[in-house]
Amino acid sequence: MADGEGRNASPDYDGPPDYRVVGRHGMFPETTHDEIARFNFLTHMNRHLSTRVMPGVAEAFEARVAPKHAQETGKPFADRHEVRRALTGDPMWQWWSALRRSTMESRQQAGRWVTQRQADSLNAKARELTENDPRLKLNPGMKLPRGVEMIDHHCMPGSYHTELVPGDVTGPANYDSGIFATTGGMLGRFNDGGGMAVAKWVKETFPDFKPKRILDIGCGLGHNVLPLAEAFPDAEVIGVDAGAPMLRYGLARAKTLGVENVSFVQADVSDLKDLFEDESFDWIQSTMFLHETCYETMPKIFAETRRLLKPDGIVLHVEQPQYDASMTLFEQAMRDWDAFYNAEPFWSKMHEIDLDAWMKEAGFGDNELMHGAVAAVVDKEVFPDAADDDSEDFGRKAAWHVVGAKKVA
Repeated sequence: MADGEGRNASPDYDGPPDYRVVGRHGMFPETTHDEIARFNFLTHMNRHLSTRVMPGVAEAFEARVAPKHAQETGKPFADRHEVRRALTGDPMWQWWSALRRSTMESRQQAGRWVTQRQADSLNAKARELTENDPRLKLNPGMKLPRGVEMIDHHCMPGSYHTELVPGDVTGPANYDSGIFATTGGMLGRFNDGGGMAVAKWVKETFPDFKPKRILDIGCGLGHNVLPLAEAFPDAEVIGVDAGAPMLRYGLARAKTLGVENVSFVQADVSDLKDLFEDESFDWIQSTMFLHETCYETMPKIFAETRRLLKPDGIVLHVEQPQYDASMTLFEQAMRDWDAFYNAEPFWSKMHEIDLDAWMKEAGFGDNELMHGAVAAVVDKEVFPDAADDDSEDFGRKAAWHVVGAKKVA
């Protein structure tokens, strides 16, 4: 239940907030009553799957799947892949998986309907806000990384780069308007809870840190970049991504939100030598980006961050936790769902990599590495239980690990 302003009316209500509390910046698509209802349904379905249905999958694994495997093989599961293959034969897992995939596809189509019916006005608004603005640097002749070009990430038609018409921003507008439903509202009104969490962590961990130049790689439409720019208003903040529509929309969005110290550049983040000099950034950041790269390019990205980082500078990569001995094979298999059913093919391999080893191969020393953990910062007046939510969806919970380094001077 929600009141006329979209806020939760009952003190006993423990579901996600109403879609009407989504932050309405100047580039945000308009939504009708029926479109809002559609997003509300999908938001509640995602929350229901993670808090009510997924525990049933765990129960089915313990009661049926694991005992059956032990009886048939006489051995425990060897790895997460054996667990996943065994789970796919169980009706509880099949039900949960089918609903989750259907909800993701429905969320994408709901967003496409919203944005494509007003494509002309959205594109015109973005053009008016960004045309001839030096803070948007596009590279029309750039060769897209294969991991971007070949995949419709998380079932998003056309992924981050597709332009239906010149100057198109309907893809990022879809992403922006629907991520609230995908996450059950757990990233806050402007879907920037991750960026706010990182800014908060940095200020608490390095209270004397005064970065003058910040680079965000794989920035998308900038929802995790603007909190950094707002937290450090004296810094020059640069977001880099391969997708021109995301960058175009990102600058327009930033301008309507009044954030002026940020620019957006189109480039392949594994090779930035033609754009930025050695040791030219105080802070380099990625947020939920590494899993959308690939095994070949990720080491190059780590090496580029080492090259670009100033002495005493920091690099942070924020991701879902890696698979290690502390994580059960069942949890690993459930987290792997995104790799097999949500068009995130590198998700599985990326989360088994020894990131510390790769950071050291890039040139960072043992004494430079650092780790941490962050959880999304959201407006508790809008979503009172967000910070205390104890549900788990094994891959989309708004809490992440931090892997990084502080470069020794």
